[in-house]
Amino acid sequence: MATKVWIIFYSTYGHVKTMAEAVKKGVESVEGVEATIYQVAETLPSEVLEKLHAPPKSDYPIIDPHTLTEADGFVFGFPTRFGMMAAQMKAFFDATGGLWQKGALHGKPASLFTSTASQGGGQETTLMTAVTQLAHHGMIYVPSGYAAGQGMFGVQEARGGSAWGAGCLAGPDGSRQPSEIELLQAEVVGKQLATAAKKLKA
Repeated sequence: MATKVWIIFYSTYGHVKTMAEAVKKGVESVEGVEATIYQVAETLPSEVLEKLHAPPKSDYPIIDPHTLTEADGFVFGFPTRFGMMAAQMKAFFDATGGLWQKGALHGKPASLFTSTASQGGGQETTLMTAVTQLAHHGMIYVPSGYAAGQGMFGVQEARGGSAWGAGCLAGPDGSRQPSEIELLQAEVVGKQLATAAKKLKA
């Protein structure tokens, strides 16, 4: 039976969605592992989203928190809001209390990725503070380290990402799209998590 990895994201302007698709590519590069992408429910009313000039939501299915036990591993992606995960993703985690009480996700591996408007916008603090969600569930955090290679060390151009997980820069107006190295980081995160999930399931 195939190892199931679920990529669960929230995206306002599409950057995290693009990264999620790169993560999926990495997950599926590991033989015997299948990837499914879900998005978390939106909590903002449509009139607020219109004022934010947010594009229409993608057609990925909305995740039901109660179904998480069906997956063998997870990669969670979300934008940063003042150095922490977006409220929509926090609302999703808040809905997993029943699973927490049962220890239903204990031992399942999980990785993280994010986006920020600027280089100093919280790439690391967002993922560091998100690890608390995994810890309370007893999940196994799989950080990416510097596995994406030399591009992680370059300082010639702006880029997101850190040892804590993949990341991209969206720019103050959201016009910047994930770069080649940022997408590579996301792909590596997917491959690493898939490898860990497969080993843990064996």
